[in-house]
Amino acid sequence: MSIGDDGGYGDGRGSGTGQTRTRLPDGETDTYGTPRRARAGLSSRNLITVVGVVVLLLAAIAFANRGGSGNSETDSGSTGPAKDRAAAQPTAPTGTKPVTGKTGDIASGFPKTEQGAQSAAANYVVALGSSPMFNRDQRHQIIGTVMAPSAVDAVQAKLDTLYSPQFFKNAGLKPDGTAPAGMAFVFRTIPVGTKATALSASEATVDVWCTGLLGLAGEGSTKPVTTNWITFTMKLTWTGNDWKTLSYTQKNGPAPVSGDVPASGAKEIAGAVAGYGGFTYAR
Repeated sequence: MSIGDDGGYGDGRGSGTGQTRTRLPDGETDTYGTPRRARAGLSSRNLITVVGVVVLLLAAIAFANRGGSGNSETDSGSTGPAKDRAAAQPTAPTGTKPVTGKTGDIASGFPKTEQGAQSAAANYVVALGSSPMFNRDQRHQIIGTVMAPSAVDAVQAKLDTLYSPQFFKNAGLKPDGTAPAGMAFVFRTIPVGTKATALSASEATVDVWCTGLLGLAGEGSTKPVTTNWITFTMKLTWTGNDWKTLSYTQKNGPAPVSGDVPASGAKEIAGAVAGYGGFTYAR
């Protein structure tokens, strides 16, 4: 999958067979079983100091470095302790119509409600954890859409430094961040569920439990597509009649035991990623 082929966020991007609007899945599990347990892919060896603000990219960095494992937690900014709610609400349809607006290819216009905050967090995680982030212009558009105005400049500066030719080389990509000939770069994040852990008149903190696909699909790939499981904690603020992201943290898991579904070939994986469009997530 090339950068333009990822359909993993908003109303979709690339050459998928049509984008689907759906409510946030309930209890969906990863179906890309592998004969071995895929590493969570979030090395704590040398990543914390270079990522700083944008922790969604730790999976991509670990993919490039392929070292270490564990359940380290990294802070993208000071969010303070999340306020525990009495009981988490299950991820289930609410009956409220999903958002119909969009900014670029990312859903927007989320309501100023707990449901709206959860929907915004899920869609923003998907946008930030997608292959278009490896293209400078597309990355700037994504950051400008999902981040609060006060956070945009710092995040873009961090990412422009991070996405260097050396980083692309470590990831098995060409110096411009595109996949080598005969390879398809796969980077897609799929929310499994959300819960709000804090909510006020103008701010919300939302946990988004995700699985993801990451790697290079193609014959002879030294970085095959694997899955990981991550939970993101996103701090949102109500800005300009929409929810925007102030900062976020991440930690590995919860990760289920790998299933017994045989791993598919590189060609089949690349075709599936290009052929299946992404979702707009709403409660």
